[in-house]
Amino acid sequence: MTTKATKNAKGGGTIRKRSDGRWEARYTLGIDPKTGKQIQKSVYGKTQKEVRQKLTAITAEIDDGTYMEPCRMTLDEWLDIWLRDYLTGVKPSTAYLYQRQAKLYIRPALGSVRIDRLEPHTIQRFYNSLYEERDGKPPLSAKSIKNIHGILHKALQQAVLLNYLRTNPANACILPKIIKKEIHPMDDRDTALFLEAIKGCRYELLLKVDLFTGLREGELLGLMWDCVDFDKGTILVNKQLHRSQKKGEGYYFAPPKNNKSRTIRPAPYVMTLLRQQKLVQTQMRLAAGPAWQESGLVFTNEFGRYISLRAVFDCFKRTVRKVGLPNLRIHDLRHTYAVNSIRAGDDIKTVQSNLGHATAAFTLDVYGHFTDDMRQASSQRMEQFISGVLGKLYPRKWTRDFDPWPRSADTHLTHRVRSAAPVL
Repeated sequence: MTTKATKNAKGGGTIRKRSDGRWEARYTLGIDPKTGKQIQKSVYGKTQKEVRQKLTAITAEIDDGTYMEPCRMTLDEWLDIWLRDYLTGVKPSTAYLYQRQAKLYIRPALGSVRIDRLEPHTIQRFYNSLYEERDGKPPLSAKSIKNIHGILHKALQQAVLLNYLRTNPANACILPKIIKKEIHPMDDRDTALFLEAIKGCRYELLLKVDLFTGLREGELLGLMWDCVDFDKGTILVNKQLHRSQKKGEGYYFAPPKNNKSRTIRPAPYVMTLLRQQKLVQTQMRLAAGPAWQESGLVFTNEFGRYISLRAVFDCFKRTVRKVGLPNLRIHDLRHTYAVNSIRAGDDIKTVQSNLGHATAAFTLDVYGHFTDDMRQASSQRMEQFISGVLGKLYPRKWTRDFDPWPRSADTHLTHRVRSAAPVL
């Protein structure tokens, strides 16, 4: 039973108190073209003032054409739709990651909540809980939480674009700060030990090419002979070999990271290594006979098929343990190439292009601290230049503290050779 309805003072609907103690405001959206009857909706609140404010806001939106019908889908229901229909163009490995992260973390915590009732604070508490120990499980890293946030934010942003939501509640959340991990490239001694250790190894040529080009493992294992131009001395990197996350689906080719192909011009020694690989592959083809399956890949097993990432990883780890480098990762070969390129004097833009990074800023962020030695060397070269120039200008008088610009009485500045360097 409800109490008598009262007219809203500002018009546009009626307000009444329900028998359950709540207040209800009813408003008219328009006329149903099929029945000719009014389309009426309700909003609820604990007090008359609360529902009056809601009613006033809704009627104002109806009048100016910005009203949006509340979406009653739960987050679970919306994720089903988003993961199925709105990931076209996304790599299969990325789509699988989205589905897995949603299943493990997002759905259990927030799946039953209607998306129009998701509040920033609710999402913030969810992120905070991931950063704490839960049921004996260790907390997730800041990077993992950022990835989960990225999935939830993208899903809700699509709901905004479809007018299911007015704003994205994940926008206001604060994520834990990511502490950048140090990279550990090999120094010259470790590089020499590594090269010695892989001599005669099944994947010696593959690992050497990796060390001297900085290609990602998938890019190297997916490299085709038609992408190697011996005449020009170039390699086209336009795909990578990926292992499917689903059982029984094996490996597949995918575009490079950032979906950008690139052409690199490695050292001539790398092209020599690739010529050696061509000879090795010819010998394997002859030995395999009819069992050989032509794939066009540069690095193959003894039957011409792709090499699994796991096989290379296991061989690599066995080898580096023997020489006392148990913590070395295959990806550290890429880091070693990048650092050695910087040490050799390559500019950051060239290093970025060779590595296939999205921006030079990212390359600087990862490897910028390794340029300190380069800056010191540059400083020393400039010092020698200054000394040479000033020595020619003032062969008899010049010393490090000699001031070729006499100071006048009306200046308080002291000019030294170092401060004059920009003028030269």
